[in-house]
Amino acid sequence: MNQFRFELIHTCAQTGARLGRLHTPHGVINTPCYMPVGTQATVKAMTPRDLADTGSEICLANTYHLFERPGHELVREAGGLHTFMRWDKPILTDSGGFQVFSLAKLNKISEDGVVFNSHVDGRKIFMGPEQSMQIQSHLGSTIAMAFDECVKNPATLKYAKEACERTLRWLERCKNEMDRLNSLETTINKNQLLFGINQGCTYDELRISHMKEIAKMDLDGYAIGGLAVGEPKEDMYRIISAVEPYAPKDKPRYLMGVGTPGNILEGVSRGVDLFDCVMPSRNARHGHLFTKKGIININNAKYERDDKPIDEECNCPTCQKHSRAYIRHLFKSNEILGMRLAVIHNLHFYNNLMQEIRDNLDNGTFEDYKNEVIDSYEEDLAEENNGGIFVFDTGHPLLSMFANLFLNR
Repeated sequence: MNQFRFELIHTCAQTGARLGRLHTPHGVINTPCYMPVGTQATVKAMTPRDLADTGSEICLANTYHLFERPGHELVREAGGLHTFMRWDKPILTDSGGFQVFSLAKLNKISEDGVVFNSHVDGRKIFMGPEQSMQIQSHLGSTIAMAFDECVKNPATLKYAKEACERTLRWLERCKNEMDRLNSLETTINKNQLLFGINQGCTYDELRISHMKEIAKMDLDGYAIGGLAVGEPKEDMYRIISAVEPYAPKDKPRYLMGVGTPGNILEGVSRGVDLFDCVMPSRNARHGHLFTKKGIININNAKYERDDKPIDEECNCPTCQKHSRAYIRHLFKSNEILGMRLAVIHNLHFYNNLMQEIRDNLDNGTFEDYKNEVIDSYEEDLAEENNGGIFVFDTGHPLLSMFANLFLNR
């Protein structure tokens, strides 16, 4: 019996933001929800219990990286990702498409799939829709993402259209292969869910037509991919607004690879239910910590004797027990505990943000909350900049991160 159901509880009349619950075979996900990124079956510096304690209800793992190491067959022999990593909540695996098109040296795209060189040992690998579905089936994730062609921005309209059409044909093959795999007795998770991915670069009409086509396929969920890859954030928001009206109302919507707290609030207000981004955990490992008053760089000398917690309004274990001075000492001494405490804090911050969003949606106060949070966040960032910390938002999480790391090292 398939235990999947998306329960839409409330839609904000002013913004279109949605409060919901995603029921899956591995548990319930309250939406809007942020998914921490555990690329290689781990969120770096965290145990699965740590992850649950921060309030995380789902985590993301990467198909391509797990295909490379330790290998999907080994994970299958272990009983799937849930057993392998001892995580009993939902897991989403991305298809590997983004990594195939960005990390690896690309050799050839054809109708069958992609031939490329491994970034680990250089060997030639072929991956297409069927192979991606087979790997994800062996991993046994709750949600599998369809294999798509990730087009670099900017791209010509002609190429973007060709890639969209190919992605649509690949999606049909993904669906057929998943149906076959879920019917096999040997399959770990016979109720694995399939999300399709909307593509089309920053071309509104192409995005809309592609969403209309994939919506006809009655998938379990719908993602918007190919954004947060360097385009201005205004373009990203415009595309979300253009596409969301054509996504099925009774299915969850996922904005891939996004983003900052501001990105999330803007995405939620446009009807997005799920988000993922490496920013909170990766930034944390470099000492960049989120607070109600903006981002702080714990490496800065101003925190050397600061006995306050990272965020005086935060009730995470890090803030309840440790001072900024101690955490700065750990970073300056290259102690692993510093990274661990920092990641715990940042993930707690993100999950608390999502809980506040859900609470305000439930109370009918989301629009006021969003305006208040965004305004105060920007004001406090300006104040923190005057204190010697520069925080740049390029509209792309990774570019912003590298800009901040360079300027605040």
